Amino acid sequence: MKKDFFTYQAQTTPHPLAMEISHAEGSHIYDTNNKEYLDFVAGVSACSLGHRHPRVVNAIKDQLDQYLHVMVYGEFVQKSAVELTKLLAAQLPDPLEKTYLTNSGTEAIEGALKLAKRYTGRSELIAANHAYHGNTQGAMSVMGFEERKQAFRPLLPDVHFIEFNKEADIEKITTKTAGVILETIQGGAGFIVPTNNYLKKVKQRCEAVGALLILDEIQPGFGRTGKLFGFQHYDVVPDIVVMGKGMGGGMPVGAFTSSATLMDALQDQPKLGHITTFGGHPVIAAASLATLKEIVDSNLMTQTIAKEALFRELLQHEYIEEIRGKGLMLSLIVKNADIANQIILGCLEEGLILFWLLFEPKAVRITPPLTISNEEIKQGCAIIMKVLRKIKD
Repeated sequence: MKKDFFTYQAQTTPHPLAMEISHAEGSHIYDTNNKEYLDFVAGVSACSLGHRHPRVVNAIKDQLDQYLHVMVYGEFVQKSAVELTKLLAAQLPDPLEKTYLTNSGTEAIEGALKLAKRYTGRSELIAANHAYHGNTQGAMSVMGFEERKQAFRPLLPDVHFIEFNKEADIEKITTKTAGVILETIQGGAGFIVPTNNYLKKVKQRCEAVGALLILDEIQPGFGRTGKLFGFQHYDVVPDIVVMGKGMGGGMPVGAFTSSATLMDALQDQPKLGHITTFGGHPVIAAASLATLKEIVDSNLMTQTIAKEALFRELLQHEYIEEIRGKGLMLSLIVKNADIANQIILGCLEEGLILFWLLFEPKAVRITPPLTISNEEIKQGCAIIMKVLRKIKD
């Protein structure tokens, strides 16, 4: 199977891990040799309830017995999608009330950027250096990492960049700006959290000049930081919030939410301002609804803060310079990229899955399922410490 993988399936890097997967359950993944791996990555923050959570699997099976795709997005009333968007509205602060369901986070970013332009009548977009919002052309245009973009230019015009957490740059947001798009917590840059009321100050500037604040919650969202959405830690409400990854409990989904006033701008002039065939797919919506219900009905978000503290307590070593992030969105920042590589690959040999971040070579990703137990955290951290002790700087 591995030979066919390299022959027929397009690769994204020259050296993928190429683990042959047999099955997965809870916090564990098993390869075709039946080796067990403890998963500290959760499909890159996507499997928020672990693998094959019963509530999600049962919701999928129930929907399979009713209907699959029946019509392009937004034409027919489909129960799972309606219930999902209604529950989201109940969990979000005013005026975030109307949700557009998409197939992925990057598609939701595209929709959010279009909405900002359509509603304001402006063209300028402002994003952050070292930002990552997806890999489609619009999302790549607001990616703050030229090395990843240069081969695909020209991209969207009239995009400008500021430094995340640099207050002086906020003045670059002007009456020409349609939207400012920021990750609530910068992911690819190394899990950098906002400081000194930064997001609140950006929102105040946007309000002053008539620009819209778009917050990308694709990775922090759905309980990963200890609240349903990361921005809820920072006393700010975006004009548009974008979500994905952990929203689907392991199924492919994205969404962007705004006020009815803003969102209705996509209905007309022109009609079909943003369209998708499979967005809001009933099976995906059912899985997302089950995921959201489990997160808000349980004490997983409260546990996330305690689990963060446990990771920070257990992972102390001279090679670990700091642990960035919030909740179960954590990254070890180590002395250099070689040590990061040795940790990730060494832990894989020991049966623990870790991963890299996009733009910070010294980072080691730790984003386990929210359902991970304290005992599993201790087990995984023991493996990390074992590998660290073997590394010679």
